[in-house]
Amino acid sequence: MSIETVAAPAAPNPPLRTSRPRELRHDTATRVVAVVVVAILSLLIVIPVLTILSTSASSEGLAVFASIFSSSVNRQIILNTVILGTIVGALGTAIGFLLAYVQVRMEFRGKRILHLIALLPIVSPPFALATAVITLFGRSGLVTRDLLGITPNIYGLPGLTVVLTLSFFPAAYMNLLGMMRSLDPSLDEAASGLGASKWQVFRSVTIPMLVPGFASSFLLLFVETIADLANPLVIGGDFTVLSSRAYIAITGEYDVAAGAAYSVVLLLPAVLVFLIQRYWAGRRSVVAVTGKPSGRPDLITSPVARTMLLAPVALFAGLIVLIYATVVVGGFVSILGVNDTLTLDHYAYVLSGIGSDAMVTTTTLALIATPLAGVLGLAVAWLVVRKLRRGRSLMDFLGMLGLAVPGTVLGIGYALTFNTPRGFGDVVLIPALAGGGAAFGGAVAIVMVYVIRSSPSGQRAGVAALQQIDMSIDEASASLGASGLTTFRKITLPLVRPALFAGLTYAFARSMTTLSPIVFLTTPQTKIMTSQILSEVDAGRFGNAFAYCTILIVIVMGVIGILNLLIRERPVGRPADAMAT
Repeated sequence: MSIETVAAPAAPNPPLRTSRPRELRHDTATRVVAVVVVAILSLLIVIPVLTILSTSASSEGLAVFASIFSSSVNRQIILNTVILGTIVGALGTAIGFLLAYVQVRMEFRGKRILHLIALLPIVSPPFALATAVITLFGRSGLVTRDLLGITPNIYGLPGLTVVLTLSFFPAAYMNLLGMMRSLDPSLDEAASGLGASKWQVFRSVTIPMLVPGFASSFLLLFVETIADLANPLVIGGDFTVLSSRAYIAITGEYDVAAGAAYSVVLLLPAVLVFLIQRYWAGRRSVVAVTGKPSGRPDLITSPVARTMLLAPVALFAGLIVLIYATVVVGGFVSILGVNDTLTLDHYAYVLSGIGSDAMVTTTTLALIATPLAGVLGLAVAWLVVRKLRRGRSLMDFLGMLGLAVPGTVLGIGYALTFNTPRGFGDVVLIPALAGGGAAFGGAVAIVMVYVIRSSPSGQRAGVAALQQIDMSIDEASASLGASGLTTFRKITLPLVRPALFAGLTYAFARSMTTLSPIVFLTTPQTKIMTSQILSEVDAGRFGNAFAYCTILIVIVMGVIGILNLLIRERPVGRPADAMAT
């Protein structure tokens, strides 16, 4: 079973084509699809964001904005957020580059295993790492106190840096791995032919070609870090950041306007950085000036260089294995490090009552949201690449907003828009989404969040796949009288099916492991696993949390394995065969 396809959407956004062949006619079906897609995106992302903005513009919200500059506490919170995002972005990018470099430029045993280890954080809940790090390296940690005899304070900036770096470095790794593999080895050969040493080639050729990848990876990790809510709640201590401050304002102080104002402060830099990241992604073509790579890269053979590179990689991989081993073992002992008696009590608790309901509900909602996210993402990609001449950049941006808007901001926006009588005329827009006494509890709202958070992965995969298909195929179908939907169903869809499944695997993993947006939407009738894990961690029941995390990882891996089998068992037909049907 492979989980490689899960991380594909972490790569930077490929630039959209700026020139296209003859424009295909816009039939009625295409116009209907465009209108429906715009309406869905407006409901799922535009309206909640506008609700946040309108709520923050109230007198109470404006007072919070004013206090940002006058209050030293608020200034410190913003500074904490920027510092954390900068450190994690830099460390995560450096680690991702190191792992990608040894994957491409070195031959060694265990390369495939190292790749799988590097992808483990993608399929685990956000605080599995934080809980394990506390158990291993906290004041009473197995490594720090029992092995080294020290009692450090892991809470705050140090702990957040470790946990968030481990959580988000796979995005930089997959981004830079793809760029490293696309580098043309002839460039290195030309530099070597001019007398440059391997170090000079690395410094003057390889690094400059990867600058856009470094920039986009750093910015992506920066956005993910400042948007994260789960880890600051678990291991943040008194190191308050904007996401946790907005959460406290809503759930602890019951100050909706203040929560909206903090959300806007968090939203603005996140969207700005996202736009900058898209700009850098558009410059990615710098690594492919010679077309497709030819030949093999010059591998590192020096024993000294191999040791210097593989030693830190092995230590880092060992740390990841140790952390996840702690998660697995912690679910089978009474209290890890205190009472190591083997027991199944944690799994008995998780698999019965509330835990069982949470597992069934979470998996069901994720399975419902996954195909919806895949279809929405592919529809947006189809319109952007194939159908729209005007406004396709705007459509692409709207589709990607689910990734740009921080989860905390999105969750508060949904709570204000759908769950409370606020915003847009002081009415609940869709009563069935209201969390209070509605029949659906909050399940529909959670599915909507899953869809808009996951659809950008399918959109990016769809855009990349559609750009590889010659436009003349669609033109030939149109000349035979086929409508846009018929062409899409019989020709385009079979050709982009692998990209669709890649987006689906990532969508399911993201839905199962997300917390920041849905923590504001869960109700007594709708229990979600990540929310239940957070409750167990807050109560100090780490054994139950470890059992929850292990089961969640198994569910995600199992579904990903099934999707991979479906990809292998149904090969994609030729375009001519699709047209013949």
